[in-house]
Amino acid sequence: MPAVSEAAPLGLLQLVLWSAVLAAAVACTVIVVRHHLKTSNGDSADLLFWDLFGGAVVITPALLIPAVASPLAGLALAAVAGVSGMAAYRSSPALLTWYETRRRRRVDGPLCRAAAVVHEEILGRWARYELDPGLAVSYPDLADVGRPETAAFVKALREAETLKTGWDSGYPHAVDRLGQALDRAETAAGVPASLRPAPFTGTMRRR
Repeated sequence: MPAVSEAAPLGLLQLVLWSAVLAAAVACTVIVVRHHLKTSNGDSADLLFWDLFGGAVVITPALLIPAVASPLAGLALAAVAGVSGMAAYRSSPALLTWYETRRRRRVDGPLCRAAAVVHEEILGRWARYELDPGLAVSYPDLADVGRPETAAFVKALREAETLKTGWDSGYPHAVDRLGQALDRAETAAGVPASLRPAPFTGTMRRR
């Protein structure tokens, strides 16, 4: 009896460890598989195969080894695997969205910060035609949204402001379009080259 009572805690500890390994392996496999199913690049099929293979390498022994020692433990671990898989399946969209948002911010952050600087420069350049009385009188078309070029600039301005709020990956390109729209509006209004900075060349090249 002493031998049995001493072995019981060890068996319970082993069961807990196998459960933890199995739950983690199933959850990771489900999340990674769903991630690859959402992508459309040519490497997705190969990556999906190897992720499934890697998951099976961990999941299969985590189920079979305890089941050989105790069928009841095998049933318990199968239940753990099922619950873990369902939980991972339901939570994976939110997890993948969070991961993609973090990845995008890490990759696009420097470009968005550079675009924000250029954005402010463009706003300051346009504000001159409203704040400077002489420029406002000389070039009223830049305040007239009835002009197609000015209307296009205002539309590009709204787009850039919207994308800046969410720090969207398309924000730098929206700022490029905004600068080009102001170039066209100034040209259409007849602003001479001496009063204009160099033509806008885009945020990517100005970094």
